[in-house]
Amino acid sequence: MRLARIQTDDGVVAGEYEDGVVESDGERYVVGEDGDLAAPCEPSALYCIGRNYAETLDQKGYERPEQPTFFIKPPASVVPHEAPIPYPTFSDEVTYAGELVAVIGERCHDLTPAEAEDVVRGFTIMNDMDALDQPGLTSRKAFDGSGPLGPWMETDVDPRSLDMYTEINGERRQAANTELMLWGPYELISFLSERFTFRPGDAIAFGSPGNPGTTEPGDEVEIWYEGIGTLRNTVVSQE
Repeated sequence: MRLARIQTDDGVVAGEYEDGVVESDGERYVVGEDGDLAAPCEPSALYCIGRNYAETLDQKGYERPEQPTFFIKPPASVVPHEAPIPYPTFSDEVTYAGELVAVIGERCHDLTPAEAEDVVRGFTIMNDMDALDQPGLTSRKAFDGSGPLGPWMETDVDPRSLDMYTEINGERRQAANTELMLWGPYELISFLSERFTFRPGDAIAFGSPGNPGTTEPGDEVEIWYEGIGTLRNTVVSQE
């Protein structure tokens, strides 16, 4: 089942999504007519795993970490499906990264991997924008608009073996399968839950395969994950 949120004149409405329609409490909302899709969740934080594909480690010359590395994006980083991504004015080298994301459904802490499966409400997609020429992970990855998220949540998908790709202006730039992750999704949720108390709507991104290049204003970024769909956004200049 796909769960989506739509921004209407009366506020955000959440419900089941099918064929461009969000149904909620017996009401039907047509995407594009009654409003645009909002981000599929409202995270208090986006917890992001880094260096989780061997391809990424090889490309950047990193050693395999002894435990997962991570950083946090704030709620202000979220941009919904089809909304413009503002190119940061302080950077000249911004990259993209297509990542699988779990959305937490309940308040929880200190989970086993088996317990982690039970607290995930669904899966969605994030574009981890990275201002590579800035110092430190927070400066690089936690700016406004750095976490496009969507288009919806899929509740019926096994995250452990999904094909994915990223295309820039129709050109295939990334292609991989989530079985190539160094740490699996539920193992990572368990790891992070030892350190953080998750709240409903919090998002956990599991990292990206090798990142082949930068993006520029005017680029259309499409990230597809098998069983979920396609997150699509266009990068725009703020100047």
